[in-house]
Amino acid sequence: MTYPNTDYRLDEIDRQILHALMDDARNTSASALAERAGVSGATIRNRIHKLEDAGIVRGYTAQVDFELADGKLTNLYLCDVPITEREALAHEARAVPGVINVRTLMTGRRNLHVLAVGGTTADLRRIARQLTDLGIHIEDEDLLEEELFAPFDPFDPHDERVPERNAFISLTGDASVVEVSVHPDAPIAGRTLENAVEAGVLDAETLVIGIERGDRELTPHGDTVVRADDIVTVLSRGADGDAFAAFGAPDADSDTL
Repeated sequence: MTYPNTDYRLDEIDRQILHALMDDARNTSASALAERAGVSGATIRNRIHKLEDAGIVRGYTAQVDFELADGKLTNLYLCDVPITEREALAHEARAVPGVINVRTLMTGRRNLHVLAVGGTTADLRRIARQLTDLGIHIEDEDLLEEELFAPFDPFDPHDERVPERNAFISLTGDASVVEVSVHPDAPIAGRTLENAVEAGVLDAETLVIGIERGDRELTPHGDTVVRADDIVTVLSRGADGDAFAAFGAPDADSDTL
């Protein structure tokens, strides 16, 4: 499958989703992720769809122990192919009966790894012959004993709540664009943008330029009501904490209504 070339930027919510899916996609629910990330279930489902559309999440596969399942043998072929033919040969190798995974490497020898399953050593020799007939040179091969998987550690939220600033882009002129998750008790929650400005909750240097609400992306106007759990994209001339205070939990000593 060909995926579009996108400039999708991961934020902390995306990273939490990816870590959870890599850890255990089968038992990861949108509701559990939503509670952990402090957003709605619809937002989580929308983010997963976006990650899939961008080609970042490319599928969900079962990890099968073929020896336990049916007494099968799993063999890894370490192959060498010309760089110019690598992609085409990878697709041809995947079509060989018994092949379950093909991995290409950027440079060097053994730049094509082929994983295959057979009932007997004769099956594995047949697969080797078919790979050779395609013009693939097998440098080495061995039976696979065990394969271990783990999620990517830098995406691990360490059981902490998603930071209020999910993503940050610094612009020229001391301006910045920040994604902020609206806290249920935030001063701006339940207010229109116009009212928030009039009440001094939102300062004149801070502009809401986008709102993600569940599976919808809203274009904000003066009469748009900001709701708890919205993910708001904010353009601000100041990058200090005061510029985003309207979207977070009020301080214990705050008199803001």
